[in-house]
Amino acid sequence: VRAGDFQIKVPVPRGIASAPGKVPTENEFTRILQWPGYRVYRQEIDEKSKTLDLWVRRKRGNRKLECSGCGRKFTDAYDSRERAVRDLPWSMFQATVHIEVYRVKCPACGVRIEKVPLLPSKAPFSKRFEDAVGQACESASARQVARRMGLAESTVRAIDLRYLERWDAKRRQPPLRQMGVDEIYRGKKDKFLTVVCNLETSEPLWFGKERKKETLDEYFRTQLVSRQRKRIAAVCVDMWEPFRLSIEQWAPRCKIVYDKFHIMQHANDAIDEVRKAEFFRQGPKKRGLIKGKKWLLLSRWKNLTPAHHGELNRLFQLNRRVFKAYLLKESLERLWQYRYRGAMLNYLNKWIDQLKWQRLVPFEKLAAMLLKHVDGIANYCETKVRFGVVEAVNGNIRMLINRGRGYKNLRYLLLKAKRMAV
Repeated sequence: VRAGDFQIKVPVPRGIASAPGKVPTENEFTRILQWPGYRVYRQEIDEKSKTLDLWVRRKRGNRKLECSGCGRKFTDAYDSRERAVRDLPWSMFQATVHIEVYRVKCPACGVRIEKVPLLPSKAPFSKRFEDAVGQACESASARQVARRMGLAESTVRAIDLRYLERWDAKRRQPPLRQMGVDEIYRGKKDKFLTVVCNLETSEPLWFGKERKKETLDEYFRTQLVSRQRKRIAAVCVDMWEPFRLSIEQWAPRCKIVYDKFHIMQHANDAIDEVRKAEFFRQGPKKRGLIKGKKWLLLSRWKNLTPAHHGELNRLFQLNRRVFKAYLLKESLERLWQYRYRGAMLNYLNKWIDQLKWQRLVPFEKLAAMLLKHVDGIANYCETKVRFGVVEAVNGNIRMLINRGRGYKNLRYLLLKAKRMAV
């Protein structure tokens, strides 16, 4: 005699607003559980430990078994066993579902366990419970979710990884036409992390250790086929030579566009060197006027307040070399406002001509660097790319690393960054 053939009668306390003689039945537990193809035939409630155990079995219309390897359907089972999986909580009660899982003897795969959509893995958790944990990890750290769910932190990370892998397997991969390549500094131990992203969808595509030519070669060789490499129209990179060589080797038809923010960062470094030189050249009395003005000189004029404008004007009146350096840095921003290559090159030549007789050695080095990479700068006139996407993706990755206190699994970090971008 099977246990499901018995009916368990639960006495109803007095004072409950319900029909006389009304007791919870297995049919009501089945409707609340909402497991398609299964019905509840037994339940146990422990009010002291706040636990709810439900035993389920297949309904009459759900008799076919599916092989987890090839998907072939069977009507006979090889053997069966009972699994206890944790499900979503019912009010204050922690719910555990006991389900009968069968094995089938497949002629192609051998003896394999059946495929149960409600149980995505061998872990003792249901699919919707893992989805709830994964959604909670999107807005909180794994440690906070583990404390809330009563699980170990490593268990929460494993559940979140499976949740992200299922999400990534279902979504359609967008085409890659504009690609961005940059690196993130992770410290003395791990050094650099190469980040490849899609500029059109603003999501990361691949992570690689270090920032060598072989690192980017691995992405082109393992992640893209020849047809996908030919579709790449533009690549936005900084002026790192190994990245340029790898792109020219694997995608020779695409146009290399150098990142505007990296070029302006070199301009900020040049004006900071001028400030330091003037700081040490001035006497002790005037040195206090230049000290502490670094962040003002690195800021855009339009982003400063009138009070800050006054401080800069007083500094410019006392030091003409700092004034000229600041004008050169501000005027370089107009380089990316042109739509025609000839007009951009003409403006760049006029900008370089202003350096004559100025004795600004850092800006002379900057001009030499711009002339060396002038083709990649001028390609922006013909191929517009979104410069801010690469920095935004890097900012999201740094935030994830800080919130998670580091990631050893780069695949997990990539999926987290993809989910955040989408």
